[in-house]
This record gives sequence, C-alpha cells and structure tokens, in this order.
Amino acid sequence: KFSLGPAVRCDVNVPLDGKTITDDTRIRSSIPTIEYLKSKGAIVTVCSHLGRPKDGPEDKFSLGPCAARMGELLGQEVKLAPDCIGDDVAAIVAAAAEGDVIMLENTRFYKEETKNEPEFVEKLAAPFDLFVNDALGTAHR
Repeated sequence: KFSLGPAVRCDVNVPLDGKTITDDTRIRSSIPTIEYLKSKGAIVTVCSHLGRPKDGPEDKFSLGPCAARMGELLGQEVKLAPDCIGDDVAAIVAAAAEGDVIMLENTRFYKEETKNEPEFVEKLAAPFDLFVNDALGTAHR
C-alpha cells in the first residue's frame, strides 16, 4: 500500500484535431498499468507531455482531452491538475482517495522538462512515493 501514490509516466502524446483525439491507442495502452496500481490501493497520478509547446502553457496542448478519454476508458473521473508541479498538485494528491486517478498538466509547459534539469525533477517528484515508467518509448531523456 502506498501513502502518497506513484507518479506514472504514460505516453498520452496522441494526435488531436483541435480538442478531439483522433487515435487513442497510446492512452489505451496505459490502462492495464493504471488498473493494476489501483487494484493495489494506489492513488495513481499520471504525467505526460503532449506536443511541443513553444513558451509555456498553450491551451491547444492541454492534457484535458486525454484526461477525459482516460476517464471514459477507466469508467471513472480522471481529475486534471492545473499544473504538473507546485502546491496545487500536492494538495490534489493529498486529498485523493485510494483508487483515484489524477492527470498532471502537460510537463512540456516547462522548458526544464526537455533539459532534464534536476531542480524540475525534484519538484515533479515531490508529492510521490515512487515512479512507474509506462512510457518506455518516450523516456529517452
């Protein structure tokens, strides 16, 4: 049993037409890992990137559509955090219950994510007990 829950790196970098997902294969491939962690009593927090935002947050790269689709596939709400780091994220994780699924907002909204900066990694990891990599194909940094 986890006290804070795992951060799960998933690949939800899916093709979009506006806010409509045109191929949800990558999201579907994450469901078995999320279901397994939930079955062990975890609060599951998903992190991912979407697209290549140029300079900070851009609405067209929000993970909102991905959280909604993941929720449909899981049959439960997937709460989209307003950011991927910070006090708001920590509060959402702390308030969650066993079996809840949270999705952090796009990690690429921070240029530090692509530069693999240790300070950013520490902020991203702060609210979690462990890290699960379910996106091996995108974890080359």
